[in-house]
Amino acid sequence: MEEVTSEGEAEAIEWAPLAWSLLSRVRQQSPLIQCITNFVSMDLVANVLLSAGASPAMIHSLEELPDFTPNVDALCLNVGTLSSDWLPAMKAAACLAGQFGKPWILDPVAAGATAFRLKACLELVDLKPTVIRGNGSEIIALSNASMGTAKGVDSSHNSMDAVDAAKSLALLSGSVVAVTGAVDVITDGNRVIGAANGVPLLQKITASGCSVSALIAAFVAVDPKLAFEATASALSVFGVAAEMGMEMAKGPALLRVHLIDCLYNIDETSVLSRSKITSIK
Repeated sequence: MEEVTSEGEAEAIEWAPLAWSLLSRVRQQSPLIQCITNFVSMDLVANVLLSAGASPAMIHSLEELPDFTPNVDALCLNVGTLSSDWLPAMKAAACLAGQFGKPWILDPVAAGATAFRLKACLELVDLKPTVIRGNGSEIIALSNASMGTAKGVDSSHNSMDAVDAAKSLALLSGSVVAVTGAVDVITDGNRVIGAANGVPLLQKITASGCSVSALIAAFVAVDPKLAFEATASALSVFGVAAEMGMEMAKGPALLRVHLIDCLYNIDETSVLSRSKITSIK
């Protein structure tokens, strides 16, 4: 599998086969994904990783990190229930990931909600995450703050509102930036693509976004050189599983259950026929 490096080649990628290839590699390799995530999301994050074939590890103790983090395949940091007790562990884990060449994903939950949270997210961005995954408002808040713009953020921003902010943040940080919404936007600052899979009811399931961040970590883990492509592929596969689950669900509780089952059972035909990843001009 060759790395894609130029903007012009983005449209030439056969996205659906690539998404299936990366999912197959996750299932074959079962990458170890360390998750320092919020209390609300731990259960669903772990189950989504397991259903996709990865191995979750919810290790967050500062004392354990020097022994554990160097041996993981990827790290996912989520600031949803951020506290001054957990922030040093997040920073230490990110530093270790960088030191040992491990990809890591930042999920900047509610990045602009408080000064403490925004400052913490900016400090984590400075540690060079491989991927930053957030909603439109979170990405706009980080982008504005990174550029020194003290501009308020409307919590109703959708993913398409944040395309320019995502590109700016990607260029400033060196990270792949993913903005999730009705259409997920993925950019490395030059290439911009959209993944249009998923269902609106995912918004009614707590930690669905946190879980897809962890799934991105698993996809990136199997080929860190393809972080851009792996991010788009993970978002599409997660969305396809949600679409399949929605065909059986009557509400958010059943969608949660069927999402996990469908991610576990998803096959090549489903990925190839349903995946919707295209370039955004």
